[in-house]
Amino acid sequence: MRLTPVFLLSATDPSHFPSEAKTHGAPEVAFLGRSNVGKSSLINALLGSREARVSSTPGRTRAINFFALHESSNGKQKVMPALIFADLPGYGYAKISKSISAEWPRFIEPYLAERETLALCVCLVDTNIPPQESDHQLITYLKQQQRPFVIAGTKADRLSKNVLAKNLSALKREHGVEEILPVSSKTDAGVKLLWQSILTATQ
Repeated sequence: MRLTPVFLLSATDPSHFPSEAKTHGAPEVAFLGRSNVGKSSLINALLGSREARVSSTPGRTRAINFFALHESSNGKQKVMPALIFADLPGYGYAKISKSISAEWPRFIEPYLAERETLALCVCLVDTNIPPQESDHQLITYLKQQQRPFVIAGTKADRLSKNVLAKNLSALKREHGVEEILPVSSKTDAGVKLLWQSILTATQ
């Protein structure tokens, strides 16, 4: 199945979220993580495109960016999207954390708590750094909201197998989860497995 991404809109208020007329009720997958964890790069690796803007400056994503993924067959793109990707603002970067923290209750928490078409949250954690309290808070919040989620450990290509295994064990222990999928948007390692998790959750 080939999926062609189309940018829908950026939302900074619940009233801006795409209507069912725009999404046709397609299941949505939200991507969340700390600023500079590699969300946009991973989304681009999944899509095989550069739809999501990648910036070296943490915190550039200040809105929820929605992308419709349309299935193509025989050179024709289907009108109804198969999936919707939602790229959420990062959190935890000291210089802008206060402003982003203020934005979360306004439109991000309503999205995570109330969006009926939200089928899966992909939580990104950096395998190169110790477990972060902000990540733990997000994972705890999703558990409380009973939102299905998977955790992807980004930048896994930068570590040796032994160090990666050690760091993943620490992350799983601190965050109270059984599985973290190591991924690399640079080498595409783990990307196919993440796609399988997404498709399983949204079919």
